Amino acid sequence: VITKENGTSEIEPSETDMAKAETFKPEPYDAEPKKAKQKTAKGRRRRHRHCHHDNFSSFATYFPRVLRQVHTGLSLSHDSVNILDLFVKGVFERIAEEAGRLARNNKRRTIMHEDIETAVRLLLPGVLSKYSITQATKSLIRYHTC
Repeated sequence: VITKENGTSEIEPSETDMAKAETFKPEPYDAEPKKAKQKTAKGRRRRHRHCHHDNFSSFATYFPRVLRQVHTGLSLSHDSVNILDLFVKGVFERIAEEAGRLARNNKRRTIMHEDIETAVRLLLPGVLSKYSITQATKSLIRYHTC
């Protein structure tokens, strides 16, 4: 250890360190760069991409299920399914717009379940709103317990 005039100390390299440094010579790099291995057709596996639909097209698949629970043995014609689909989409849009307005009035950007509940109370008449709110709370409880 060497101490300098300004008070700092420096470690002096030993003779073995110097000998090692002199004997070490890097080898010249003459080898060609390795090429990336190409995958064979056998080794490739394609991932199945799931189709993401930006706009939800129809509620038509759910109508027969609900009808089977309520009235067994009945069926719906294609025209009635289209009319029901338009009706459900219209009610959904009205509830979503009203819930968005309520959230905006409360200075929030997120629609909470309370906003949807209030929108249903405002848009649907009497017993229908009470029944739909009880069904919604049951489904929320079922969702949170699973």
